[in-house]
Amino acid sequence: MDDGFPVFNAGAVKALQRILAVTNASVILTTSRKLSYTIAEWRTMLKYRGVIPTKVQRLTTDSLKKTRAEEITEWYQDQHRPNQPFVIIDDDKMLNGLPEYIKSNLVLTSPSMGFTDDLANEAIAILKMPAYKA
Repeated sequence: MDDGFPVFNAGAVKALQRILAVTNASVILTTSRKLSYTIAEWRTMLKYRGVIPTKVQRLTTDSLKKTRAEEITEWYQDQHRPNQPFVIIDDDKMLNGLPEYIKSNLVLTSPSMGFTDDLANEAIAILKMPAYKA
């Protein structure tokens, strides 16, 4: 698009918006381009594509120095609040190497299929678990 970031799949946008509406979840960006834009720019890009979260954050680590799995594990250890549900939505198969207590919150998408309604249901179920796994 004009801002240099790709168009989002309409079905994926609808599925993600449903998660946000049902759970009031925040978005924490893990993309390798997360530090390329300010939070305000990310909010604008997301809104322009139909994704309107109440809160947008990003991991602050440099993806060139750590793997995404390392970044997520570090976030979990340093910033995650106990008993706060979270879900990771990503197509990075390397995330299968996450520790089980984090991996159990992973919804792994397919690069060819993208983010679907079924995966959104899975993400909502994880976010609504009554007894969060620590």
